[in-house]
Amino acid sequence: MQAMLLEAPRLVTDAPLRLAEIPTPTPGRTEVRVQIRCCGVCHTDLHIVEGDLPLPKIPVVPGHQIVGVVDACGDGVRNLKEGDRVGIPWLYSSDGVCNFCRHQTENLCEQARFTGYHVNGGYAEACVVREDFAHPLPRNFSDERAAPLLCAGVIGYRSYRLSGVRTGQRLGLYGFGASAHLVLQVARYQGCEVCVFTRGAAHQELARRLGAEWTGSAEETPPSPMDASIIFAPAGTLVPHALRNLRKGGTLTLAGITMSQIPALDYSLLYHERTIRSVANSTRQDCREFLDLAAAIPIQSQIRTYPLAEANQALLDLKQSKIEGAGVLRINSAA
Repeated sequence: MQAMLLEAPRLVTDAPLRLAEIPTPTPGRTEVRVQIRCCGVCHTDLHIVEGDLPLPKIPVVPGHQIVGVVDACGDGVRNLKEGDRVGIPWLYSSDGVCNFCRHQTENLCEQARFTGYHVNGGYAEACVVREDFAHPLPRNFSDERAAPLLCAGVIGYRSYRLSGVRTGQRLGLYGFGASAHLVLQVARYQGCEVCVFTRGAAHQELARRLGAEWTGSAEETPPSPMDASIIFAPAGTLVPHALRNLRKGGTLTLAGITMSQIPALDYSLLYHERTIRSVANSTRQDCREFLDLAAAIPIQSQIRTYPLAEANQALLDLKQSKIEGAGVLRINSAA
């Protein structure tokens, strides 16, 4: 099968992925094989290909917002069948027995493996996954519009939930890409006011179209303080700006898997019981809850599509903030 293969981390300006022929995987006893129709392009993919994260597997096929159709099942598979459409997110597996897994925090499992990182992911024509880590997808989303829900959406939802923001409160979003444009729709659906902090004029316009009350740069001061804020951009320099605009007792949530250095803070920015917390991965329960909520709203994913062979260009456009919403690779067409 064809796949975009990372053989050594390099900057995306150097086209780190190579279109290659690799063996088509065979599902194990409790696994399904998925013929991939499309795969979302995520900032985590960018961090993987550029070497910002230590790589446990090389070569590796990136990609963890996978939408496809089951085309083969191991003999121990009980709940899925050939022809089922499923999504495969970042969390590929957990051990199910550790203290974290037993206390509903499998996202912190020490033995967790992640799609497109520990195992080959979605920048390919097929992949395999345990059936209990594959998620049936709502019918009211096309393949391309379902893909960003599986990480941008799920991580955004977990960040939103952990921020503690409630109906009628004001939420700040720093950076306005794939995750933030979905979280904005969740927050508006649940009765929150949303302020978006982003420099790009096109991103500000999209935020206003989706219902943002106010848009501006991180250096600007909105009309009122935020009750909670989420930073999606991997820039530590945003932290003091976000704290400056956060009310007493508010929570600042950091959604990225990595972040540049956070500058020294004047304690007065953190004082008055403000909280900073990070978000690490997501659970299967997060995924189930968010997919149900996305269908109920229904969320409108803003996407830009690319063929599989143009994955390097998609990553470059992502790095340069040229994608409004989410980038999605098209791989196999629906029958």
